[in-house]
Amino acid sequence: MAVTQGRRRLIAAGVACALMGGLAACGGQSSEAGKDGVVTITVNSMPPKTQPVDRKYFEEDVKAFEKTHPKIRIDAREGQMDPQTFSAKLAGGQLEDVYYVYFTDPAGLIQRGQGADITPYVKSMAYYDDVKPEFLKVFTGPDGKMYGLPNGQYSLGLVYNRDLFKKAGLDPDRPPATWEEVRQAAKRISALGDGTVGYADYSKNNQGGWHFTSWVYSMGGDIAVRKDGRWKAAFDSEAGRNTLRMLHDMRWTDDTMGSRQLLQIDDVQKMMGAGKLGMYMAGPDNIPTIVKQFERKYEEYGVAAMPGGRATLGGGNGFMFNPKASPEKIKAGIEWVQWKYLNPERTALEDKRASGNGVPIGLPLDRLFTGQAGAEQDAAHARYSNVPQGNYKPFVEGNARLEQKVEPPNAQQIYTVLDGVMQAVLTKKDADPDKLLSEAAKKVDGILATVK
Repeated sequence: MAVTQGRRRLIAAGVACALMGGLAACGGQSSEAGKDGVVTITVNSMPPKTQPVDRKYFEEDVKAFEKTHPKIRIDAREGQMDPQTFSAKLAGGQLEDVYYVYFTDPAGLIQRGQGADITPYVKSMAYYDDVKPEFLKVFTGPDGKMYGLPNGQYSLGLVYNRDLFKKAGLDPDRPPATWEEVRQAAKRISALGDGTVGYADYSKNNQGGWHFTSWVYSMGGDIAVRKDGRWKAAFDSEAGRNTLRMLHDMRWTDDTMGSRQLLQIDDVQKMMGAGKLGMYMAGPDNIPTIVKQFERKYEEYGVAAMPGGRATLGGGNGFMFNPKASPEKIKAGIEWVQWKYLNPERTALEDKRASGNGVPIGLPLDRLFTGQAGAEQDAAHARYSNVPQGNYKPFVEGNARLEQKVEPPNAQQIYTVLDGVMQAVLTKKDADPDKLLSEAAKKVDGILATVK
């Protein structure tokens, strides 16, 4: 599941913008500029009118950018990258110069020549060297060239109820670090009775496959691997079997996952919001949803890193550039993306603005930078924080040690297959893990056969 633009706006506290004059000086005027030397670029991802506050902030940022970049004009459009219409828009000359993508998109777009090479223009970009390499890698082609820039990311971990931890005699400041510790903690939480569930997980609407993927990553495995130029399913493995054994044992041996299954995200959030769930796999962005929808307090919840100490499923979004755009438009587009999304110098301004509208400041999200840039952002978040940052320390510290792995190719189709695996092991006590994995791998091999 890719991070949504809605979530990105909700956590508007994160990455923001600042002046950067290096790129504009790289190129002179061309036929792309008007008589006054102004270059106009089209960009998408403008919030719709149904989100008036977000749209107001976006329009304010456009005006501020144009004021400090008088040779660039922004023609902003609503919407994001739609795979169903993308190729037609590109062929018809309707694709924006700067367009929004999820981390699952760039590999295919690069392979099909549907993104511009921006390598010559990013090396002098402010803070470029501070962006975490794993996120730049998402936009790096097999030729080693750059085709886009990140602007948001997420990582899955373990959201937990600190109050239930205390009631069960567990230390909420030391949440489980392994799946066996999760299992033991779930037993103690479930023993509280009164319908309390120790651990819950998703298993339908592709969300089960999404979580199965993160489970397998945390066990040191993969969902798909590329070998000899072809993609193949890789989860019919020890990591896949360990995942299903743990889920089976928690569900049927321990009875710590509750009898109600076939759950999805809103079901589990409701359980957590009702104070009846100890833990579930999710990112920190789930906490504001629970707090707002169920009138809870931020102090009640913590986030831990993905158990296992190996890897977690991460994702995010960013921007790529129309391959038909001129160098001048590409330079101007990079200028905009850097100013609007990739510069920590205005993080404090963004945090202050967002905090006035009840946006949570200080959640461990969109941590795109390392070094001094990351430190500047952390300082700004701490200054305007309105959530208990100490509750997220286990996530921040543990997540930094994990490999961040992205979703497999054709992820949603694969997740549909893997939903069935999750459903079977959680609803059938005698489910055969080996058979489930073998049959699912054959189906996924068929899906991957279409990936070039």
